[in-house]
Amino acid sequence: MRFCRVVMPVILMSLAVFPVYGNESSTFGRSYRPQIHGTLRARYEMETERVNSRFQVRNARVSINGNVGSAIDYLMQADFCDRGSFKMLDAWIGLKPTEWLKIQAGQQRMPFSVDASRAPHMFYFSNRSFIGKQVGNVRAVGLKFRTTLPKTSAYLEAGIFNTHGITDHITWEREFTYSAKAGYVLHNVKAEIGMESVMPDSVRANLWDCSISWNCGRWMVEGEYVNKHFVHDRFRTCHAYNFMADYRMPLKNSMFNQLSFQGRFDGMTDHSSGKRNTAGLLHCTDPGRNRITVGTTLSYIKSPLRADLRLNYEKYFYHHGLDAPDGDRDKVTVELVVRF
Repeated sequence: MRFCRVVMPVILMSLAVFPVYGNESSTFGRSYRPQIHGTLRARYEMETERVNSRFQVRNARVSINGNVGSAIDYLMQADFCDRGSFKMLDAWIGLKPTEWLKIQAGQQRMPFSVDASRAPHMFYFSNRSFIGKQVGNVRAVGLKFRTTLPKTSAYLEAGIFNTHGITDHITWEREFTYSAKAGYVLHNVKAEIGMESVMPDSVRANLWDCSISWNCGRWMVEGEYVNKHFVHDRFRTCHAYNFMADYRMPLKNSMFNQLSFQGRFDGMTDHSSGKRNTAGLLHCTDPGRNRITVGTTLSYIKSPLRADLRLNYEKYFYHHGLDAPDGDRDKVTVELVVRF
């Protein structure tokens, strides 16, 4: 809290002290008009062991973003059908008082993890990694800033957020959650480190993350590791990891213009969501397991438009020989994704 009392006034004062960055004449130009984007993901899944299957609309996501003045922007984003449910995802206002500093206030993704930060139209696989889904994926309401070092590719994102979830903006807080990540790009290599401190219920969990990505020519290779530790050892530490590769090649004389192949090995040890059970104790919500995913994707890419036809097969390996729940078994997924 001492950090907040010292740093927050400095950030707010900077809005009045620093000169506004940008050209005001662009306010009424093209950049002022709101932009509307959408992502639609429709899929069919089949579990190969029990031969259960289902059709699903995984995302029907719409976003509106734009500028108000030369140093103010905004984003509103909602999922109108996330497996049958409506979810408000993002609603933030951004201020850019200087060229090297941006501040965002509102509901947004906490800065942490490279895989958890990807939007659905940028996924390489039909299903996210365990880091991107169970361990490192958190949206919250609060204040975030991003700064870049002048004349370098180094950047830092950090923020302070409500402890309660994005569906509760009313409750007064005694504790807050925090996260930060720093990255550096050198030629075709990108490295990131990050931390996140969250308290989904009454027990705080501290997470540490490191990742490295290599993108060269037709190849993209990435590795990421997350350590999640609960204070006072209220639940055992979770180790989560994700290693993936993507190879892409152009196509001619086809309705698609790119063919790509993907492979992934990810896993995690026993994990708790951080919410207590009826006995008041943290419990295992995601049993330890590993997974091998292989897939191929046909894509039509003409920015800002994109369409992907994806085929994935997932093979699960549970650490304790558990009877896996529905949806977390060996399965085949066929998915069509459209981004506009």
